[in-house]
Formats: sequence, C-alpha cells, structure tokens
Amino acid sequence: MHILSTFAAFAACAALAAPALATSHAADAHGDHAGHDMAAATADLGPAAAAFDEINARMHAGMAVEWTGDADIDFVRSMIPHHEGAVEMARVVLEHGTDPEIRKLAEEVIAAQEAEIAFMRAWLARKAAE
Repeated sequence: MHILSTFAAFAACAALAAPALATSHAADAHGDHAGHDMAAATADLGPAAAAFDEINARMHAGMAVEWTGDADIDFVRSMIPHHEGAVEMARVVLEHGTDPEIRKLAEEVIAAQEAEIAFMRAWLARKAAE
C-alpha cells in the first residue's frame, strides 16, 4: 500500500506541477529570463496558479542540495523539500480546488508525504548520530 500511496503522491505532484512547468518552459522557449515575468503571468491566472508557482520555486531551490557522494543521504536530503512541495501544493488544492476526487487525493498526498517526511528526517538524524 505504501508504494501505491507514494505513486499517488507522485502522480498528484506531477499533475499539479504541470501548469507551472509548462509556463516555465514556454517562457524559456520565448527567450525570457527565468522568473522575470512569470510571477505576473501566473498572478493573472488566479491565486492557485500563483501559489503553485511560488511552491514550485521553493521546492526546486530546496532540492538543490550540496551532494555528499552518499546516494542514500543525497536522495533523502533532496526528497524532503520535494515532499514538502507536494504537501503545500495539495493544500492549495484543498483551498481552491472543487473536484471531490482531487480533493480526496490531495488529502491522501498530505497524509502520505507528511509521514514520509517524518521518516526521512528521523533517518537523517540517525545517520548523523552514527
């Protein structure tokens, strides 16, 4: 079941991030500098789009960890902000979304990702104590 909830969380994250990524790629294709006009463009699409854009930027910045060379540690350190972004995006859906299936999925994403974040933080703490 854990694999299914992780897959559902990943699918939701990908689906929620798609509009922000499409906007980003479209801006790049037109020669714009990343982020210069994106905030204004997404603000015109409403508060949810603006929130997704901000979350996406924070998530990607957080995922840019300094690599240690230990694949396990590097994976966990970069996945924590990824999961935190998924939780934030799911909360935006709960605030602005209306589709009952997607709202249920968002609730499941929050529960699964928060549990996995707690696991990863505890794992990193154990590794640091070794």
